[in-house]
Amino acid sequence: MKFLFAGTSHEYGGAEIHFIALTQALAAAGHTVEAVVRPDTPIAHALAGSAVRLHPSRFRNVFDLRGYRATIAAARRLRPDWLVADFGKEYWPLILIGRLLGIPVALFRHRIKPMNPLSVRLVARCAQRFFAVSEFGYRDCVEHGMPASRVLVLYNPVDTRLYRPDPAQRARLLPQLGLDEQAIVLGCFGRMHAGKGIFTLLDAANAAMAQEPRLHCLWLGDGIDAQRLRDSIAASPFAARHHQLGWIADVHPYYNVLSLLAFPSTTPEVFGRSSAEAQACSVPVLVSDVGGVPETLQAGVTGLVLPAGDTGAWRDAILALCDDAVRLPMAAAARSFVQRRFGTPVIAAEFVRMLDEGRG
Repeated sequence: MKFLFAGTSHEYGGAEIHFIALTQALAAAGHTVEAVVRPDTPIAHALAGSAVRLHPSRFRNVFDLRGYRATIAAARRLRPDWLVADFGKEYWPLILIGRLLGIPVALFRHRIKPMNPLSVRLVARCAQRFFAVSEFGYRDCVEHGMPASRVLVLYNPVDTRLYRPDPAQRARLLPQLGLDEQAIVLGCFGRMHAGKGIFTLLDAANAAMAQEPRLHCLWLGDGIDAQRLRDSIAASPFAARHHQLGWIADVHPYYNVLSLLAFPSTTPEVFGRSSAEAQACSVPVLVSDVGGVPETLQAGVTGLVLPAGDTGAWRDAILALCDDAVRLPMAAAARSFVQRRFGTPVIAAEFVRMLDEGRG
């Protein structure tokens, strides 16, 4: 197949990582993949030099003619089988271009923030395929008024060639963090704000540290509550065992430092990418029972699902996974679970199958 993606976001979050992983996975599977991307963005940098041909442009909004010109020119030259978009501002432009050129359109929804009423009623009907990236995302779309028959589920892909156990990275990073091989390292990666459950996790980690002297906590990310977290850590009795590194663009090496990862969100999220990435690196996970996050693990096998905001439950779960007899079997099962469920070859093949289904 031939695909033309449009992704002119300048940010770097779950939707952008999805865009990068899916385009590369399709190209690796032998499909022709091109993409309209905004220059000097994380997407453009990640795809530079890859098998995905890039067309520089951007859509600021549905009326931005620059994006239309670049996308129409690329589509007329490539004659793709599908136009694909991940970001809301490109939904209607691709639908309009698809109608103009007679090319079917596939759209992904990564957010649970409701679209405007017109888009809710029409986008999934006007696109030939509309994908949510979790069962929770599907239910959210339907609850907000999208026709259930028009919404499909396809999980976020995880590049297990990039996210993998790497003893060399572990050996390099542990001394930099002032840790040794005996340390049990609990990680929390992502945006640092209260809705992510970071203060519940901090309290639970401190309570667990009082009982487990080997336990350390590694915090990677930034956000509106990063300074509040820093102040809370400084005032805690185990401040020296918390390592807050701030924003790091490429976090994948740091998964190899971890013994377990926490995803303690108290507000719903459509997926939980860091949970899946950690498991790809053979790191078991603790996640909140909210949104689509529980779909990212095999509960009781590759990690545990816990009540959001329950400090005592999180403390007990952290201590449980400090036990090698509990943690190591979960670590051993985690990578193969992600490869089967979220691996990029699996998701790319399923994407193509779902596009082919019902055509003609």
